[in-house]
Order: sequence, then C-alpha cells, then structure tokens
Amino acid sequence: MYDLIVKKKMGKSLTEEEITYIVNGFTKGEIPDYQMSAFLMAVCLKGMDKSETIALTMAMAHSGDMLDLSEIEGIKVDKHSTGGVGDKTSLVLSPMVASLGIPVAKMSGRGLGHTGGTIDKLESFPGFSTSIPTKQFIENVNRMKMAIVGQTANLAPADKKIYALRDVTATVDNISLIASSIMSKKIASGADVIVLDVKTGSGAFMKTLEDSISLAEAMVEIGNGIGRETYAVITDMNQPLGRAVGNSIEVAEAIQTLNGQGPEDLLEVSLTLGSYMLLGAKKTGSVEEARKLLLQTITDRSALNKLGEFVRAQGGDDSAVYNSDLFPKASIQEEVTAGKDGYVTKIVTDEIGMTSLVLGGGRETKDSIIDLSVGIYIHKKLGDKVIAGESLATLYGNNAEKVKAAKERCLKAYTIEESKSEPTKYIYGIVTKDGLIRF
Repeated sequence: MYDLIVKKKMGKSLTEEEITYIVNGFTKGEIPDYQMSAFLMAVCLKGMDKSETIALTMAMAHSGDMLDLSEIEGIKVDKHSTGGVGDKTSLVLSPMVASLGIPVAKMSGRGLGHTGGTIDKLESFPGFSTSIPTKQFIENVNRMKMAIVGQTANLAPADKKIYALRDVTATVDNISLIASSIMSKKIASGADVIVLDVKTGSGAFMKTLEDSISLAEAMVEIGNGIGRETYAVITDMNQPLGRAVGNSIEVAEAIQTLNGQGPEDLLEVSLTLGSYMLLGAKKTGSVEEARKLLLQTITDRSALNKLGEFVRAQGGDDSAVYNSDLFPKASIQEEVTAGKDGYVTKIVTDEIGMTSLVLGGGRETKDSIIDLSVGIYIHKKLGDKVIAGESLATLYGNNAEKVKAAKERCLKAYTIEESKSEPTKYIYGIVTKDGLIRF
C-alpha cells in the first residue's frame, strides 16, 4: 500500500489490479484508515484517469451484492438524482415509463438530510413496504413493469466505508471519487440503462454549472465504459423543484402532476428524464416521440393507475392516489410573508431544505424519525412579483417552537429586490456518449 500511495502521489496511473487490491484491502480492514486517507488525498491532488475511475467504480460495485435482474424481461431502466430540494421526479416518471411497458426496477435509499428519500415518501401510503423479497421484486416488475425497494445493507459496502473516511478527511470534492461513488451503487443495482439527473445550483451538491457538467461527463463515461447505456440531464436547483417540499406533501404534488395539474418545472424535468429512459429502452428513436408517449400516459390516466397498482402490489393503501386529502395533515399552518414589495431574485435552496429539516421532515442522524405530514408549500418562486405582506410560502408543522424557527429560516432564504432578474432554465444540458448538448 505504501508503494501505491507513492505511485499516485507521483501522478502515475494505477492498474485495475492495484485499485482492486486497495478497495478490497480497505473494506476487509487489512489496510488501515491512515494509509487509505493518504491515498485519497493523493487522488484529490493528482486526479484519476478514465481507466482508473472505471476500475475504482467496479471494485466498489463488486465489494458486495450485485443485483441480478436477468430474470426480468426487456431492457431494465433506472434513474438516479444527485439530490435536491423538492425532488420527487421518481414518483412522477417511474409510473409514466412503466405504463408504457418498460421495466423500472429501482433501488432507492432513505434520506439523510432535509427531507426523506423516495422510500420514506412512499411510506406516506399506509402499509406500503419497500423491503419485499428479491423474488417478489422481480415478479412485480415482470407483471406490472415497476417496483421500488430499499437498498440492501450489502450494496457497495466499500463505497460506504470509503465515503465515511472521505467525509472526515476533506477528500469529498474530487470528480472521480464522487462519480465512482454514485455509479458503483447504480451498477450494483443491475439496470441496463441509467439516466442521471445531475442537479446544479444553490440546492445541489454541485453549486456551479461547470462542476455539474464535469460530474455528468465522468458518470456517463463510466456507465458507457462498462457497457451500460448512460445519459445525464443537468437540471436546475437554484430553487426547489415544484412547489412542495416535505414527504406526503411531495407525493401529493407528484399525483397532481400525473393528473395533468402539476407545476411546469416538475413536469418538464420528468418528461426529459423519462424521454431518455425511453430512448435507452429502444421504445422510440427520438426525444420528441418519447415526450408524446409520456404525455399520453397522463392524458389517458394510465400513469396514475400504474402508481395505484404499484402501491397496492407492495402492500399499500392506494386510496390517496385518487384522493390526496387522505394523506396525513399537520396540525399547524403558518404563512411566511414578504417584508416589502419587489421581485424574488434569489432563493437559497439549501435553506428551504433546512427549513423542512427543522420542521421534522428530514433526518439529522440515521436514527431520526421523520414526520411525514410536515413540509413547505412554496407560493413565490424566482422572478415572481411580491407585495409586502403577501405569502411567500406556507409552513406545515406539529410543533410551535419548530414552526417559529423554521419561519425565520425560510424568510432568510428569500431575496426580494426592485428589479426582476433573468428567469432560470429548468434544464441546462444533456450528456450522452457523444458529448454535451447545452441548452
């Protein structure tokens, strides 16, 4: 290991065997933390080339369970988001894509941060289970083209161990390490086609567009480099996606979207991601045709009915799919009002996320219990005109002290100025194996 640290410190490329040796040795406890820390710092300073990044990804993917989806008929598609505020696209596009006969076999995580993950949000349906056996998972996808389960504890364990060390040694911000961390879990999850939603802006992991593009390109290169058709869509996170931030409140907004009444940005991002899932699955040869097919699933209610079928198949009560008023309601409703006239020129999206966490909608530690009924409904977004005293957002909570703290935080997230700012784009570009298309 000493020799390999020196080799990387000198800026030389490591072989696949050397990288596998490092990953396996550290995962088994044979290589100590201090040597792995030195290696990770050398990677941050000297970088990794394409072949090294692919080798690191595959070594981490193979460090635990590799989900075998070969019994599922057809081309299996999956979508992964790098994380944002109000990001409920999986709940919209999975039933749309599945209702067109394309298998969506998805492994999702629980949220650690401002809101729950897709798994937590789905538990807004009473009785819904994400811990179904693999056999049932495969049967469900074959029968109705859709299933979403929690990640197994042994999915890419090397990544979990390495990330924990990166987190405390200032070695998180390296594109190769970030890309291999995300892609190792997606590859272990077994899908044939991977569509990545790479967020950019104040509520994203990557704050600048150029960093987001670099990450998208690295992940697409890894996916296609190992034979998985991979696309990345770079989407805006300078404000929450849609208007709902929380858990059951986000599920309700996803249902609203499947009813053809959702916010424009959520629909646009879902249609774009879904279009590339259809392209990858060879359902159509063009993005334009894919969009038409996806929109038809809203018009004919097949996507909404698919969501209901999916919820029932995993033990849930699907009544709320057809009547969102049945979701749990918070006991306190509080308006966050503007202090002056003007236009919304900035929203610190991370702070809106933290407002949800303060209300109880997220986890501060992995053992925190999420309150599915709390959240924020955003009334004013970037570019909107506001009048003093007008509501910027409505907070939903169950604890008066938490609501008070959340209100202060939410208000500070908004900047209101006299002149209107330029509108933000919903989508900045698409990365395919052929390169970047900027919008």
